[in-house]
Amino acid sequence: MPVLPVRLFGDPVLRTPTDPVTSFDDRLERAVTDLMDTVRHEDGAGLAAPQIGLSIRVFVYSCGGREGHLVNPEWEPIGDDRTHVNEGCLSIPGVSEPTERFARVRARGRDLRGRPVSFEADGILARAVQHETDHLDGILFLQRLAPEQRRSAMAQIRSSSWFGSAGISAGVVHDQLSETTGAR
Repeated sequence: MPVLPVRLFGDPVLRTPTDPVTSFDDRLERAVTDLMDTVRHEDGAGLAAPQIGLSIRVFVYSCGGREGHLVNPEWEPIGDDRTHVNEGCLSIPGVSEPTERFARVRARGRDLRGRPVSFEADGILARAVQHETDHLDGILFLQRLAPEQRRSAMAQIRSSSWFGSAGISAGVVHDQLSETTGAR
């Protein structure tokens, strides 16, 4: 399957809440495969559908010694412990800032066949579940930063070579992607 271009900060699809998946079909399987191929190629911890231009509630993860996907994910914290660790994003290359997240989470959703999936996670996988679910809600990790950190991150973004370039959508029109995958 193809490795797809990752949408970059500034692309509206990254700030738009996604639609729940209602059809567990070949198009969903192709989207999950494309997401997994792309996250492996980019050596990321996780990747959400909007990051490849799809407005559907699905993400993949490849971290903490585990790989998989969640369709229509939900999560809840396990306890009140939090971590404050550097976090980055494939859609915001070169920017990494300490971001507060819950230390442990319980995640649940569906697999690509519609079967229920649930697991507990800590460490980087707990962080990935929270980060990728944020993407599905149109939230970037920058929004989780303290104002001073956010200003610093935005300065890094504005001075980056990729910001404001045609690479924001990597030459792929969202409507074209939607037609081929059945996403809205």
